[in-house]
Amino acid sequence: MGRTILHVDMDAFFAAVEQRDHPEYAGKPVIVGSDPKEGKGRGIVSTCSYEARKYGVHSAQPISRAWKLCPHGIYVLPDMEKYARVSDQMIGIFFEFTDLIEQVSIDEAFLDVTGSEQLYGSGGEIALKIKERIRRELKLTASVGMAGNKFVAKVASDLKKPDGLVVVQPGHEREFLAPLPVGRLWGVGPKTEAVLRKAGIERIGQIAELPHGDLIMRLGKNGAHLWQLAHGIDDRPVVREQEVKSIGHEFTFEQDTGDRELLKSTLLGLSEKVSVRLRAHHARARTITVKYREADFSTYTRRVTLEEAVDTAEKIFPAALGLLNSLLRPGILVRLIGVSGSNLVTESSGEQMEFFSEPQQKDRKLASAMDAIVRRFGDSAITRAALVKPAGRKTRGN
Repeated sequence: MGRTILHVDMDAFFAAVEQRDHPEYAGKPVIVGSDPKEGKGRGIVSTCSYEARKYGVHSAQPISRAWKLCPHGIYVLPDMEKYARVSDQMIGIFFEFTDLIEQVSIDEAFLDVTGSEQLYGSGGEIALKIKERIRRELKLTASVGMAGNKFVAKVASDLKKPDGLVVVQPGHEREFLAPLPVGRLWGVGPKTEAVLRKAGIERIGQIAELPHGDLIMRLGKNGAHLWQLAHGIDDRPVVREQEVKSIGHEFTFEQDTGDRELLKSTLLGLSEKVSVRLRAHHARARTITVKYREADFSTYTRRVTLEEAVDTAEKIFPAALGLLNSLLRPGILVRLIGVSGSNLVTESSGEQMEFFSEPQQKDRKLASAMDAIVRRFGDSAITRAALVKPAGRKTRGN
């Protein structure tokens, strides 16, 4: 039996929330990210409004570069707690149509609505209803892709942003993908794209036409993966949040980098995102895992199990930084880094949340207080100073 999968992706989420909450920002370039410090700041752009994108600003860009492109923009420090609240409202809307929801980040999710179509209409009709609810209740817009699998739905949701809806009917996946650039395939970064272009391969349809063995010979094990995607094949199920055993975030750099300060600031941002999702789901993680991927797609991971389960960036970041430092070798260029928390403790698990140690409770209050200071005074250094000091506790390897 065929599936009906939706991928719902909020449009310029952080920036859109800020524009919604600050009417004076409407129609202006809004950049959410690190403090640019008049072009001398470190860190990256989390996201930006569509007005800012007209100047060449985009997510994952160094904040110093964004300042050079758009010095007159409105620069806003991320308010992750607020975004998490809006994200919860978004998920609440989804639950009115299906409980098969896989939230992949704070602003996007996969929905399997196969079993909902008899109640709410076709997948396309459900997508329209969800978009309307988001517009009416959250005063935001979302782009939705509908297809028979997760990969194609994800690609579809990105084609007509903002506020788009793209429906790919069953059996038309390969036809839909064929004219798109190879960079749309998961796993195709700048280096792989360069290899393919050198061979005269620029469109997904050209990959689909290659013999399976030929692609593997050109690209190794990644070739088999790309061949399947080029044919619109993706059998992965939508996994309910309660079935997820870890919560994590990854970041792919625009260009492979060996800049330790950039890696460190990116790792900090990922740790903050993981902590926000952990708290939103009333969970804490005992095990922290860091992974990084090199330019040739070699991927390395390392994990550590802590003495106490954690849900604050102040606890996650030092552990993650120690793991990353132990993994990196001199001269290595990094394409992707990721942080995740696993071995989760929740309110429904055997360990009572309120029985955690007093220092752990203080850490949570401190994190909330620092978030408030940052939002009020706009000084990201306050949070950063707390997070970069040594962890000062024993850990054991896992």
